[in-house]
Order: sequence, then C-alpha cells, then structure tokens
Amino acid sequence: MTQFNKVIDRTNTRSVKWDMTETLFKNKEVLPMWVADMDFETPDAVKNAIAERAAHGVFGYTITDDKVHQSIQNWLQNRHQWEINTDWLQYSPGVVPSLHTMVEALTEKEDKILIQTPVYPPFFNVVQKHERELVENPLVEQNGRFEIDFEDFEKKLQQGVKAFILCSPHNPVGRVWTKEELKRMAELCLQYNVLIFADEIHADLILPGYTHIPIASLSEDIAYQTITCLSPTKTFNIAGLQASYIVTPNKQFRKKIEEQFGLQGVGVKMLNTLGITALEAAYEHGESWLNELIHVLDSNKQYVMDTIHSNTDKIKVVEPEGTYLVWLDCRGLQLSHEELKEFMQKEAQVGLNDGASFGKDGEGFMRINIACPPSILEEGVHRILQAIERA
Repeated sequence: MTQFNKVIDRTNTRSVKWDMTETLFKNKEVLPMWVADMDFETPDAVKNAIAERAAHGVFGYTITDDKVHQSIQNWLQNRHQWEINTDWLQYSPGVVPSLHTMVEALTEKEDKILIQTPVYPPFFNVVQKHERELVENPLVEQNGRFEIDFEDFEKKLQQGVKAFILCSPHNPVGRVWTKEELKRMAELCLQYNVLIFADEIHADLILPGYTHIPIASLSEDIAYQTITCLSPTKTFNIAGLQASYIVTPNKQFRKKIEEQFGLQGVGVKMLNTLGITALEAAYEHGESWLNELIHVLDSNKQYVMDTIHSNTDKIKVVEPEGTYLVWLDCRGLQLSHEELKEFMQKEAQVGLNDGASFGKDGEGFMRINIACPPSILEEGVHRILQAIERA
C-alpha cells in the first residue's frame, strides 16, 4: 500500500483543490481537504493506457464501442451483481450534466422534485435552474447516524412529486442505504408514480461491512422507473477526464434523453478520447487497486474517528459507511455557521466544505475529504485539534 502513502505535489497542475486554495479560502496556508477528488495516483493500468493512446498522436472524435460497453456491463455484474444490457447505456461528461438533462427531458416546469437533505449541493441547482419546485425530505439524525424519515417521504410524494433524486451512497452523510431502505423508497415511488433519478457515482467506494445495492437492480418494475448515473471518475481519481454514463432499461426514457442531448448539441453525449481510454482501462484492470484503496480509506476513517473523539468532545464524527467524505458535527463548538467557517479557515487553517452548502440542515457541520496520504490527513486533523485547544 506504499503507493497510497506517497505525497504528490499537485500545485501548479491547475488543480481545483490545490491551486484555488488562496482564492477560495483567502489564506494560502490553508490545507485543502474539500473538493471530492483524491490525492492518490490513478492505477498504473490507467496511466499506461492513456500514455499508449497519447503516443498515437491523433485525437479526433472518438466512439464508445462494444468493448467499452462490455467493460461497463462486466464491472456492474462483477462488482455489484447487477445485470444490464449494453443497449441501456448512454454517455455524458459527468453526472451533474446528466441530471440536468434528465430533469429537462423527463419533467416539466413547475413539477415537484424531491431531494434528501443535507445533500450534494448541485442537486438544488439541478431542480431550481429549470424552474422545477424543490421539495425536501430531510434526513433524521439518530444516535450519530442519519436515517430516512419515511413518514415525511411518503407525505411529500403524496403532494404530487414527479421525480426523486436519490444520492446513493449518500453525500455528505456517508450512508450506504440498506436493501430494505432502498426497497421501501422504490416501492413508494412506484405507488405514487414518481421517477427515480439515482446518482450512484460513489457506488464503488464502499467501506468494509457494507454493500452497495443499485436501486434499479431490485426488480424489473423499479428498473423501468429508474435512471441511474454512474462513473469511474470518483473511484479511480480521473474526474478531470470527464467520463460518465446513464443506465436505464426504459426505452422511452432513453429516447427522451437522447432527444434532449440533441437539443444541447452533439458534444454533450460524446466522451473525450482519453476519458474513454481511462474508463475502459479502469474497469478492466483497476479492481485490485480499488480493493487496496478501500483498506486505506477505512484506516483513514478510523484514524479520524479515534483521534478526534479521544481528544475533544466538541466535534463528533459521523461514521461513514461509504465514500471518502466524512461529515463532521461541529455544533459542540457553539459557533454560528459563519464563525465556524472562519474558525476552520483562519484558526485551524484547513479548507473544508461548508456544511450549509448542503442545505440548511447542514449548518453546524463541515465535510472533510479523507482520500489523501495518512501524513496529510494527520496534519489536517492535528490543525483542527490544535485550534480547538487554543480557542
């Protein structure tokens, strides 16, 4: 696992995470631990495939062929026991563009769309930008673990919700939804004729003891009500290569999405040459690297929990079940949210995600990215604890 201990200087590479630190946090000494990419090198198989393709020297328009489709089909079958047909696939540069397209293609202005807060910030924009009505089903904290309020969920669906954007695994609270939870949500969506837009981009990043279940794999009826967004970009740290895909067996949905892609211009549904190369190489040869990564993330998670909980009672770590993003309950610091942001930036000098950006339910929380070498993680946690001691 020495590859995951290596500290790589990402500055001056146009890195959003590292090269925008001073701009975003007004302090060049801040240690960035926010945006959801990793400070690890991608697998050698991916680097080698990109280098080989780059050596060819011609980068014209590039297709996704049967070999690429099959690499996705095999990955979903082997990693998640989900059997799909390759004709269920459509491609896009990223999950967020896909969600925008799905909202436009499959709902109408003023339709109600439900999300479960606190949640990945673009979900709000995906709904509101297209003049749809945002409906929130806040998650409920129970003994440090976030649960679904099913009574409220059903009540909201009864009010005429057209679509539900599911975050699975959930960002930022780190829940890996159980089969029972997924089935209950899906059956309610079927009962009230609600479309399911499933963002499952973190599906491969599941910590030991938990299992990701694609919601569309639960039954044929649920599959036909669902459009799932997936990508290798979070899994293998290739987000800059912009490669994602949509899965649905529903021909009508695929046709409407295809038509919407057409309205937006042909480039939206085409992947870039190196993105295709990386996707295929990652899915064909990246599993052993991923298995090692999971152990590193589990160790990093345990370090954060043990170190913070043994040194302060002012921050509680919400234990993640998946993703490499950890939700920190900072309400014990008794700071307003603006004061909390300033405390982390100026006193602790760590760059975290602002909890309020995940919705009003996120006030008093911060999100930390633990997908980094242990030495960087230790430095970040040390800075936070030292700042609390000084306060």
